[in-house]
Amino acid sequence: MCGISKEHLGALITELAGPWTAARDSELAKRRGHGRLRAAGAGPDHQLVFVDRVLVTLVVLRWALSHRVLAALFGVSPSTIDRAVGEVRPLLAARGFAVPDRLGIRLRTLADVFAYAQAEGITLRIDGTEVQVRRPNAGRPGRKAFVSGKKRQNTEKATMISDDQGRELRLGAIRPGRMHDATAVRTEGIEEQLRLHPKVKAEVDSGYAGLARDFPGQVSAPPKKPTADAGPSERNFYDHARRRQSQRRIMVEHANAEIKQWRSLQRWTGERDDLPEVIAAIGALVSDRSAKRPTRSRPSTELDLFRATAC
Repeated sequence: MCGISKEHLGALITELAGPWTAARDSELAKRRGHGRLRAAGAGPDHQLVFVDRVLVTLVVLRWALSHRVLAALFGVSPSTIDRAVGEVRPLLAARGFAVPDRLGIRLRTLADVFAYAQAEGITLRIDGTEVQVRRPNAGRPGRKAFVSGKKRQNTEKATMISDDQGRELRLGAIRPGRMHDATAVRTEGIEEQLRLHPKVKAEVDSGYAGLARDFPGQVSAPPKKPTADAGPSERNFYDHARRRQSQRRIMVEHANAEIKQWRSLQRWTGERDDLPEVIAAIGALVSDRSAKRPTRSRPSTELDLFRATAC
């Protein structure tokens, strides 16, 4: 029901227990204005213990259930559910993305992703994904900024970066749906990271054609469509090149589909200011599972020279 396995849930509770306790004690000390006066454990107990708080947050992310429904299920007030989600969700979002075959290492920034790709010789797959959001109120400035030119709906976009097996490495650069993918690449700093890491290569779709133009040999995009008067040979070459590039890039689409299994990212009905945190939390949880998929090794296509054996 919470979207993860029992083993994953147990490891997650163990990982978050310390940060949650520290954040809770810090908040209480700030509220009191001084340190603890009573012994540890004194005072009223939590209506919702930490394990239940993690479960509630995961259920909200996975199924987008109403807080009132969860309050009735757990026998607490809706405000208790609100506080539980508000405490645990930032911890999930701050975890970062799991690294395949590197237990305990997390990628938290864009620079981490490119440094990892350069060290491991990984070709990145970059693509944008959209999440439908509520339409802003009438008369509000910037109301049209969220209207997606692709979906004709109010959306927010995020940039997905994965490896060649569809394992999520980063999900960020949240921006209004009207903003073009190429603009998000410039504002997030992907162009700068490509300059700083010249050995890193990437596969993108036609929305990032400008990025491929600025970084030839480093970024691969689909070829331009031939003109109407092009000959059969030119059209056949275009079809073959486009198909090959699509086969290399398709794994990032699988990564997008994997995060869209979580109901909160199919249509977000909450506050738009909370969506970046929700996207980061879900992306980190999905990366935990995808990072456990074994790395497929590809056989070399190079030919070995024939050597005559001695008699």
